[in-house]
Amino acid sequence: MRVPVIRAHAESVNCEFENLLDEDTARYIRKKAPGVAVIDVHAANNFPTPLEVSNKDDVAVGRISHDVSQEGNYGLDIFVCGDQKRKGAALNAVQIAELLL
Repeated sequence: MRVPVIRAHAESVNCEFENLLDEDTARYIRKKAPGVAVIDVHAANNFPTPLEVSNKDDVAVGRISHDVSQEGNYGLDIFVCGDQKRKGAALNAVQIAELLL
């Protein structure tokens, strides 16, 4: 599902993995990823919103939770928000070029 708004967009992403992956490990991996901000505090109901990511290059990830529709810990549901004018194909191309140089 994709939710468009004026400047940013949000997507609910369902991921399925070959190996076990729990929520805490997924959060840790995403916190280490460049260009990703993890906003995922279930107790405080603090998750990413399009408003929070507007005018930012980082993509926000949150609502990381076990996918109950799959057996075991092979699936996660994740909510992702990004500023579509700041983080998109053009910036991705520049960042890839910078890595290659």
